[in-house]
Amino acid sequence: MATNDFDHQKLSNRILTGMGLGLVFGILLNLTVADQAWAQNFLIDGVLGVVGEIFVRFLSMLVVPLVFVSLITGVSALSDPKKLGRVGGKALALYMLTTGIAITLALSAAVIVQPGVGASPEQTVERQIAAQPSFAQVLTDMVPRNPVQAMAQGDMLPIIVFAVLIGLSIALAGKPGERIGQFFSDFNVVVMRLVGFVMLLAPYGVFALIATLGATTGLSTFFGVLKYVLLVLFMLVLHASVTYSLMLRFIGGLSPKVFFSKMRAVLAFAFSTASSGATIPVTLKTVEQRMGADNKVASFTVPLGATINMDGTAIMQGIAAGFIAQYFAVDLSLTQYMMIVLMVIIASVGAAGVPGVGLILLAGVLAQVGLPAEGIALILGVDRLLDMTRTAVNVTGDAMVTSIVAKSEGELDLEVFYDEHPEVLAAARGRVS
Repeated sequence: MATNDFDHQKLSNRILTGMGLGLVFGILLNLTVADQAWAQNFLIDGVLGVVGEIFVRFLSMLVVPLVFVSLITGVSALSDPKKLGRVGGKALALYMLTTGIAITLALSAAVIVQPGVGASPEQTVERQIAAQPSFAQVLTDMVPRNPVQAMAQGDMLPIIVFAVLIGLSIALAGKPGERIGQFFSDFNVVVMRLVGFVMLLAPYGVFALIATLGATTGLSTFFGVLKYVLLVLFMLVLHASVTYSLMLRFIGGLSPKVFFSKMRAVLAFAFSTASSGATIPVTLKTVEQRMGADNKVASFTVPLGATINMDGTAIMQGIAAGFIAQYFAVDLSLTQYMMIVLMVIIASVGAAGVPGVGLILLAGVLAQVGLPAEGIALILGVDRLLDMTRTAVNVTGDAMVTSIVAKSEGELDLEVFYDEHPEVLAAARGRVS
């Protein structure tokens, strides 16, 4: 048991070390040989690009089977469908609450700081932005025409709906349901073991992703919109450290210090991949094994959060809308600000947890309040860094809501949450396979 605990801590430290070394290596490449063809082709696009892409693909490979199997296992274990309704209602309410707080804080900061006044980026570029589907279309698409097609395309909301229905059917099917439920329970153990294998590659994948970013991002790119970047980063940190801490303390009755100390590996993954969806395996494993949330709750709230919880994205969109409006000297009315709040909350439902989705949602927000969509080009150069940071905030919100909901349902093992070595206690209780 002690070995398991040591290995987990060792892996977490290796991931953070990989981030630091990758950043240093990438910056050195940027300052020395990044402009040379051999370095670009062999090192950056070649070795680093391939290793980073393989790592992201491994994580993406796990998302659909992990969410589908884990969700079926968790829902089928809830013999009382009313409990699932309570869990879902609480999670949805908290996710919408935090998103509303996030966008309100962001718009307030944009109005007070005025980041777009005096901004003059060196150049703008054009980019095709896909249209955001209507809210009615999002609701319709939640029910899959073909569940297999939804899994192949990685559409998370239809997968969640189908898995919940399967889980409920298993729970209500008596003896046949018990046999099928045991199969999915065993399958879940196998998938979690696969997650463990992929985690062994994490330090190398994180190193490659961060090194590529450092080697390909020019420092001059940031100067034109430095005020915007700093404001977004400040508000992201403020929301995660203050809003989440207050909710953990006063709604969940949990220690924010303990919570954040156990989120290091999750934050490293989210920052490196810039994808809430790809981070699901790490988030799920952390909230279950290190925070003590039962799989019956975590298997539902974590995938749901990766799909609809976009606090970090909401902050970016709010400040970006204000920045673009100020850049083009457009005065937004109170009604337009309220429209932005509602649009961001609604648009977050069904948004894919993949890199860059915030820009797609932002296009719809700008169109709704009459701002030019080409304003997005002003922030493209720095969006990669902000995308990574806001993804870290998003997954922190997923884990926070999961912990609060699990505690309210009596499904959070407080001894695991507070113990200095939670893997030891979790293994003794059969939580760790």
